[in-house]
Amino acid sequence: MDAYDPRLHWLGRTAVVSASGALDLLTSPRLAQVVADTLEQRPGALIVDLTDVNFLGSAGMQVLVDAHQAATPDIGFAVVADGPGTSRPLKLIGLTEIFDVVPTLQSAVDRLSRGA
Repeated sequence: MDAYDPRLHWLGRTAVVSASGALDLLTSPRLAQVVADTLEQRPGALIVDLTDVNFLGSAGMQVLVDAHQAATPDIGFAVVADGPGTSRPLKLIGLTEIFDVVPTLQSAVDRLSRGA
């Protein structure tokens, strides 16, 4: 069994889903399920925290695109990614033009609270 398991915690009405390890074809369906279950709870905002992710594959990026589409415009959305394994692929593919990608969880919280 893979040790990968997304974690959910709440900061007020903001849901934070944190992933770790490799986010690829094998692990991204679990993240997609946690994100979908979280969105059903109608959070004020959703942050996907990739701080502990060391590889972000195309399947993982698709989960982020799908989450963004499911969340907006009613629910704030941001991704925490900083480093060559996460923020670089998001920039190269152009996803940083689609949704907010910030380097820290605190900057995501700050950005979403300003937008609310």
